[in-house]
Amino acid sequence: MPSKQDLRRRIRSVRSTEQITKAMKMVAAAKLRRAQTRIMEARPYAAALEAVLRSLASRVASHHHELLVERPEHAVTLVVVTADKGLCGAFNANVLREATALLEGGRWEKVELVLVGRRAIEFFRRRTYATHATYPELMNALTPDAAFALARSLAARFAAGETDAIYILYNHFRSIMRQEMTLERLLPIERAKIAGGERPGAYIFEPSPQALLGHILPRHVQFQVLRTLLDSQAAEQASRMTAMDAASKNAADMIDQLTLTYNRTRQAGITRELIEIVSGAQALAER
Repeated sequence: MPSKQDLRRRIRSVRSTEQITKAMKMVAAAKLRRAQTRIMEARPYAAALEAVLRSLASRVASHHHELLVERPEHAVTLVVVTADKGLCGAFNANVLREATALLEGGRWEKVELVLVGRRAIEFFRRRTYATHATYPELMNALTPDAAFALARSLAARFAAGETDAIYILYNHFRSIMRQEMTLERLLPIERAKIAGGERPGAYIFEPSPQALLGHILPRHVQFQVLRTLLDSQAAEQASRMTAMDAASKNAADMIDQLTLTYNRTRQAGITRELIEIVSGAQALAER
């Protein structure tokens, strides 16, 4: 049985850890509120952009654009989105496990990785998969300009024919307790997403619908990248908040158990000392 000093030292250590996990939970909750606000503010823009894209697509006889060209998926680019930090439960592990399953499943002949987040970079650094680009600090300081720069590089790679399709793997934020692993095809843009718009009416376009569509499609890709990164950021903070809450509860339970063990050890020591005193007094009285 450990000594009272060892138990006191361990109780202090666990209590310090509990204070840290509670503080991290509060920080994650504050960051989650900001991330949720950013997603809610982006939704009206997403709806308006999709409506404009559908309206333009209905007025173009044939959608000839480099971002709509569909090719057999022999060479594919997979964008893996993780966090820069840990202590967020199974958030990173789920993404990396799904990415490994896709790479080893034989779905595509050739896959090149674009890694977003330090956890993905550190994980695939020790493996032999081909990596095209890495973004180690993007999720730590996520801005629209940084997301748009990533989207432009991916679009340029697809337009140049260096890859047949671009997929993005990330955690989709549903609620604080629920994050869904999601694999989306970023490029080429699925024609079903721009189909079904209103039929042509009495509109005069300047410039032409084809030119406007050529401008809107890259913006659509940029916003999709930003949306997925915002989703992943919110899911990361929700997962971290949940993990830190569970860690705080486990620490409290451990403190209770250690305190109980300490009290039992202390009581046993007192009882032993009393027995020794009574036994000594009785031995002196019998002389």
